[in-house]
Amino acid sequence: VLLMGKSGSGKTSMRSIIFANYIARDTRRLGATIDVEHSHVRFLGNLVLNLWDCGGQDTFIENYFTSQRDNIFRNVEVLIYVFDVESRELEKDMHYYQSCLEAILQNSPDAKIFCLVHKMDLVQEDQRDLIFKEREEDLKRLSRPLECACFRTSIWDETLYKAWSSIVYQLIPNVQQLEMNLRNFAQIIADEVLLFERATFLVISHYQCKEQRDIHRFEKISNIIKQFKLSCSKLAASFQSMEVRNSNFAAFIDIFTSNTYVMVIMSDPSSAATLINIRNARKHFEKLERVDGPKHSLLMR
Repeated sequence: VLLMGKSGSGKTSMRSIIFANYIARDTRRLGATIDVEHSHVRFLGNLVLNLWDCGGQDTFIENYFTSQRDNIFRNVEVLIYVFDVESRELEKDMHYYQSCLEAILQNSPDAKIFCLVHKMDLVQEDQRDLIFKEREEDLKRLSRPLECACFRTSIWDETLYKAWSSIVYQLIPNVQQLEMNLRNFAQIIADEVLLFERATFLVISHYQCKEQRDIHRFEKISNIIKQFKLSCSKLAASFQSMEVRNSNFAAFIDIFTSNTYVMVIMSDPSSAATLINIRNARKHFEKLERVDGPKHSLLMR
């Protein structure tokens, strides 16, 4: 997965928030990426993301398409291209994106393409839907014959988690088996169950038995709990579990397997067996992770 885009588009900031536990305001001290920054991120225990964050200055980008073309674009699984929604060089941005696609088509035609229209918080709220829709239509047209999935993002709200959860979801090798077991678990004990990756707190799977009103609730929870975890770590404390109750529902967040947290939501706030059920299900889901087999390595460039 190549993380690419023009200099200043926000690539390193979003990577730092998702994978390096930065909070949004701390990303202001990050400098420009020089050439390519390599990092290895362990995700779900046995999935290793070899992440290449490519600097977006013009000189570097030109080199990616010439002298480094084979090295950068060969064997790519996923391309994540970040656009600054307020860029004053949109035509140039689109030209670089098309050059990326040509190199991908030549070297890695099966790669998945994701476009993030970033810094949407800078757009007036009543204009965001319209501007994103127009940009999405342009990107999908330019991407043909390849297909791309587009997301609007900002480091200041839950949209960043929504985009990266959707991307990471497609990288999990046994996700269908995981979802089937999560559905069985939810039908026994809860209205809704969410599974979070332990380090990033991205939602990797969920199942709901009852319709919920807020379609952005997963990303909001990821954002809130991640911030709370960081607050705990600054006090030399570790976050392990949380329980929220009122007269309408009960919600439990707890360590599930060695690589995940689980959140269980119930409309019966008086149920005392939930934590016991979570504990009993742990062994089964730990076994699922082990059955997944040898360590997977995904080259994220």
